[in-house]
Amino acid sequence: MSDLTLYAQTFPSRLLLGTAAYPSPDILRGAVDAAKPAMITVSLRRAGAVREADGWEFWQLLQAMGRPILPNTAGCLSVQEAVATAHMAREVFETEWIKLELIGDDSTLQPDVFQLVEAAGILIRDGFKVLPYCTEDLIACRRLLDAGCEALMPWAAPIGTGLGVVHEYALRVLRERLPDTPLIIDAGLGLPSQAAQVMEWGYDGVLINTAVARSGDPVNMSVSFSQAVDSGRRAYLSAPVAACAQARASTPTVGQPFWHSSGYTE
Repeated sequence: MSDLTLYAQTFPSRLLLGTAAYPSPDILRGAVDAAKPAMITVSLRRAGAVREADGWEFWQLLQAMGRPILPNTAGCLSVQEAVATAHMAREVFETEWIKLELIGDDSTLQPDVFQLVEAAGILIRDGFKVLPYCTEDLIACRRLLDAGCEALMPWAAPIGTGLGVVHEYALRVLRERLPDTPLIIDAGLGLPSQAAQVMEWGYDGVLINTAVARSGDPVNMSVSFSQAVDSGRRAYLSAPVAACAQARASTPTVGQPFWHSSGYTE
């Protein structure tokens, strides 16, 4: 199975894992060690830019896990705030990667796609490898590509809801119309079967946080998602049969002694 390629860098896994809301640091580390994700996401606010006592311990934990870090701009509401947070994250985590989040609604946590495009353009020019958290809107996604983004992270449903895919048609159209763009489903998935589903449609990866961190057994759930992502990708590469409304016999009829066009005879 092919590796995930983002901004000319390859990763052996197609699962990305968040680091927030786990019951304990040990469980977080266990989930990461078990799933072996391509990257782990972390908020600058969570790690603590000043590296005070608890922030410093969390930073040490991130380093000990040995996975590539994808900082995010969670909680940012303006272009200026998102850009400033991204620059601070680059200094703290020593990486050009940034998951760009710019929220436009407090209730749904829906991305503000207008400000998102502006912020993405600024960060691309500043040398960042931007992974924008966006909606499934095709036109907004095209604008992000025009701004210089080489990969996109559309949501399946609002953050933390576990609803699974809310707008199947839009996500399928997005995959069809942007065949050469790496697309990673970010937010809203609640079950491994939902991750397998979007991978079967041809999506390139999945980012999971709440569905793992708040489950009854985060370590086991992280493995379940990892296996589901792999299984969905394998199914996609295997060219699944097309669905059809008409029944089709799977066993041959040639050579059966009592077969007639109208059916079986006694």
